[in-house]
Amino acid sequence: MKEFPKILKTTVLLVLIIVSFNTCKEKEKKSFVNLSSIEKIKKKGKLVAVMDFNSTNYFIYRGEPMGYQYELLQLLAKELDVKLEVKVENDVDENFNMLSKGECDIIAINLTITKDRANKINFTYPHSQTRQVLVQRKPENWETLSKRQIETSLIRNQLELAKKVVYVQKGTSYAQRMKNLSEEIGDSIKIIEKADKEVEELIELVANGEIDYTVVDENVALVNQIYYPILDVKTAVSFPQNLAWGLKKGDESLKAEIDNWLINFKKTAKYNIIYNKYFKNPRSVRIVESDYYSNSSGKVSQYDEYIKKYSKEIDWDWRLLASLVYQESRFKPNAKSWAGAFGLMQLMPTTAHRFGVNQNSPEEMQIKAGVDFIKWLNKRFDIRGIDDEEEKIKFVLASYNVGLGHILDARRLAEKNGLDPDVWQNNVDEYILKKSNPKYYKDPVVKYGYCRGSETYNYVYQILDRYEHYKNIIPET
Repeated sequence: MKEFPKILKTTVLLVLIIVSFNTCKEKEKKSFVNLSSIEKIKKKGKLVAVMDFNSTNYFIYRGEPMGYQYELLQLLAKELDVKLEVKVENDVDENFNMLSKGECDIIAINLTITKDRANKINFTYPHSQTRQVLVQRKPENWETLSKRQIETSLIRNQLELAKKVVYVQKGTSYAQRMKNLSEEIGDSIKIIEKADKEVEELIELVANGEIDYTVVDENVALVNQIYYPILDVKTAVSFPQNLAWGLKKGDESLKAEIDNWLINFKKTAKYNIIYNKYFKNPRSVRIVESDYYSNSSGKVSQYDEYIKKYSKEIDWDWRLLASLVYQESRFKPNAKSWAGAFGLMQLMPTTAHRFGVNQNSPEEMQIKAGVDFIKWLNKRFDIRGIDDEEEKIKFVLASYNVGLGHILDARRLAEKNGLDPDVWQNNVDEYILKKSNPKYYKDPVVKYGYCRGSETYNYVYQILDRYEHYKNIIPET
């Protein structure tokens, strides 16, 4: 019976600890809710953007994410000192839904600023200006015709759109503009809104003769005219309009931060370089026509067949393995590092010899050897009890870059200092960074000495980040 008070005291103490913990968590939740939008983004450490993928805004080319909106957002995220997370959705209405539900912080597409939209969302300072134009097809034999003959076959006066059928992407400002134009010309224009077709898909349908007309922003139309010379995009159907990003109503602090950055950035030469790169560069046609323009081809590299084949041996998504190969060699089979690593998988000579390849080995065998090395690393972490597959991938990537020994050192340091040796982010990754500090690489638990850990830290996150971009655009099979 004397033990009862001790049990009671212990129970009371546990209850108090739990109550105190829950109270702290509740305060933390309330504290987060009360933060401004920009403070929330900085606390989360990431800016979540929803984008559309097409030949100008966001795409993958030769394994690298590119695009006008993507490059601007990367620079904005850098300015905010946060990471950029990209979600892909080509349905404009769904973009607005995602914003209202808090699934993204910003809609980063070519949103035309309109009164109706301004009632629903905040617009940033315009990132560019354009006007809407009619996309129509020149006569089939246009190359043999005179300029006058071509002109007479095309619509140049908006009045001539009466009774015509115009296809537009659903949810865009183009439909509203056509409705307004129908009122202005005093006659009907049949407007067909397509929810399953993105702007550039409709342009292609015009070029192929499947539909006669669509309406798009002029800057996008001019880029696509390079790919499809049969198209004419000279007929404007609107005055110049501002294009901006969309923010949730009430996100005033985020709007102020972005506006300030955009106003200053648009005055720089770098902005003009980025804009011209995607909208005024005639060489861009080579990208879209390339086998490695992933939006149309679904390819990352010429080695996709081998990457898909051998990724099955390690039960990895082939796009993850492709991201590693890109990180190592940019898909260049003759690549060689200052340290002597060579080939697509950048294996060091000793490792390469262990797995049966050399500098003259064919590309398929190089990829197979790299995968065999990954298998070997996988087993090392299986032995050490890392069962979570996502965590194991991070440890394997890090070991592939810097060697297993340094990663085992970082795990021992993490465990010694009260962190979880089986978790990479905010645990072991902190100690791979610290292995360049004598205080840590001279610690008794360290067996492999100094390590320039920042390279490995970045290596892991760059591969995983690129993998997310591949998943956004490239099919899994």
